[in-house]
Amino acid sequence: MTDAEHHVGGRPQGGADEDLGNQVEGYLLWRARIAEAEQRAREFTLCMDWLTTSQRDEIERHYVDDSLRNARQDLERVAARCVSLRGEYERRYRRLRARCAGWSLAVCAGVTFLAAAASLGR
Repeated sequence: MTDAEHHVGGRPQGGADEDLGNQVEGYLLWRARIAEAEQRAREFTLCMDWLTTSQRDEIERHYVDDSLRNARQDLERVAARCVSLRGEYERRYRRLRARCAGWSLAVCAGVTFLAAAASLGR
């Protein structure tokens, strides 16, 4: 059995390699977000010829800080929504599974009853 096939709490557990991969991916995505914010900040201040170097640096720093704060808030909202949707779908799946099991038992009982009635009728 592979690590991906182990289940804990009803969910597959990936293992250390998958966790490390997720952390690296998250780190790289965040670094790309930082680079994008820095580039946009430079483009924002580019047309402001009158700024001194220190003023330009401070505006760019505030712009980057604001962009990253907004990005973090967006990511937190998306993560919270993912958790919410997962819970909702797990509840729906449990209800559907219980309903299917109930119907299966009812059909089996009906078939058994009909078979018993037919064998008694002979």
